[in-house]
Amino acid sequence: MSGDVTSTTELIPAPLTTGAAAPSGAFVLDGTTVIDAGPGTEGTARWLRGTLGAATGFALPPGDGADSGALRLRIRPDETVRLGPEGYTLHVDRTAVTLSGGGPAGVFWGAQTLRQLLGPDAFRRAPLAPGRRWTVPATDVEDAPRFRWRGLLLDVARHFTAKEGVLRYLDLMAAHKLNVFHFHLTDDQGWRLEIKRHPKLTETGAWRARTKFGHRFSPLWEEKPHGGYYTQDDIREIVAYAAERHISVVPEIDVPGHSQAAIAAYPELGNTDVIDTTALSVWDTWGVSSNVLAPTDNTLHFFEGVLEEVLELFPADVTGLLPFSGFIHIGGDECPKDQWRRSPVAQARIKELGLADEDELQSWFVAHFDNWLRDRGRRLIGWDEILEGGLAKGAAVASWRGYQGGIAAARAGHDVVVCPEQHVYLDHRQAAGPDEPVPIGFVRTLEDVYRFEPVPPELDARQAEHVLGTQANLWTEVMENHARVDYQAFPRLAAFAEVAWSRLPAPAERDFAGFERRMAAHYRRLDALGVDYRPPSGPRPWQQRPGVQGRPLDGPPPSR
Repeated sequence: MSGDVTSTTELIPAPLTTGAAAPSGAFVLDGTTVIDAGPGTEGTARWLRGTLGAATGFALPPGDGADSGALRLRIRPDETVRLGPEGYTLHVDRTAVTLSGGGPAGVFWGAQTLRQLLGPDAFRRAPLAPGRRWTVPATDVEDAPRFRWRGLLLDVARHFTAKEGVLRYLDLMAAHKLNVFHFHLTDDQGWRLEIKRHPKLTETGAWRARTKFGHRFSPLWEEKPHGGYYTQDDIREIVAYAAERHISVVPEIDVPGHSQAAIAAYPELGNTDVIDTTALSVWDTWGVSSNVLAPTDNTLHFFEGVLEEVLELFPADVTGLLPFSGFIHIGGDECPKDQWRRSPVAQARIKELGLADEDELQSWFVAHFDNWLRDRGRRLIGWDEILEGGLAKGAAVASWRGYQGGIAAARAGHDVVVCPEQHVYLDHRQAAGPDEPVPIGFVRTLEDVYRFEPVPPELDARQAEHVLGTQANLWTEVMENHARVDYQAFPRLAAFAEVAWSRLPAPAERDFAGFERRMAAHYRRLDALGVDYRPPSGPRPWQQRPGVQGRPLDGPPPSR
């Protein structure tokens, strides 16, 4: 049985350049194929044996690249200079596949391209036909990413994703050459990370009694407990699994807002002089809770203890292979100030510090953890609200409320990750039709995402250098299981991955029709991976949620 041959014109994300290799023909991958892994490429060799070995049934043992029938993996310093550490070249002819990278990550991303060239069945976990003949077309590919930060946020606080689901999404990210996993671990609706010195964070904070079904205005409830959390060993496994795929994990511990689950577990963290915090439970609906952390020394010391364990679980990579592994996200967004305005304790703190108002109090809170993290060799990143009251020194900004926060931060010399809700919030509806499941937010089609431009035109060349990259965000209020997450993510995440990786022309000049043609092959890859994506024709019957209320189509977008 002959395998499908995938053309380089069907690759997603699109590479820099492709061309026909000489001599023409195809490389045959069979039971005699070996992997010749040069120094520094051993991780990619293991990955190839695990994935291509499973799909083909071939052992792909170590071998000598001087012989024909080899997959040769090499790191070449000249590729580092020319294409950067994530760049690669792929040469395929009848005798061998030669994959050269600027660094280990470049070799790994080149292996993702090789997998695509083998055809959709290379994405399966077992061979469909033993003894099948697998071919790779003779070709030359040269490739490197446009942006260093190519991220995906997965919110596991609103609806918990079990460890296996997280590992699955790391594989999906790797298949699309995404390299930063923003792990949103805490919020009003749940605390998902085991902290040994504060066990109630998961004993109490990881569970809610019931859950709103649909948008927060929906009258429907799921009347059963929801929750879950990751043990510290789970986290270590996730971080190691990501590192093997050259993905940095950036954990988010939300402060001082989005903290009701923590306050429910430890009531003394809240504004006890304003409300009875002992009566609070983990929040069971969506939106922005008014219950925020008290700006006290006790609160600061509590979260310093939390972050001490976080730093141990999410270590910074000193080798430089995972450039964003040192970042810690502290949220800093959507912090209602009403309790602080009414709190004598908060007002006394404002006076003591000589601050102007509650916005500056929040800025002081963020700056405390910015300094604390920098003293330990780490970097703070937060949502663009950390600009309010003055930007914390050394902090990077995730610009979500449009481009303005990112523009202001870049002009001030701070690094930026551009992720505006109007473009890359994948929980937002994909079409205006009535069949979209729990339609919320802006209508953002596959084409809309494909035409997203991460670098604001208002920035000059020097300022634009502060744009680390971009990420897509999956907030899970209305995504109750992995199938719903798949539906909202795909196929738009494939379009986003191309925006983040490929050097595309200006948005209006992008060849969306050509991207749609390449998606015809990519849908078959997603099928092989078991992704429950939204078909181009619209949701399948089982993907709809009739009767579950979303945000009215003409209404404003929801809060993040």
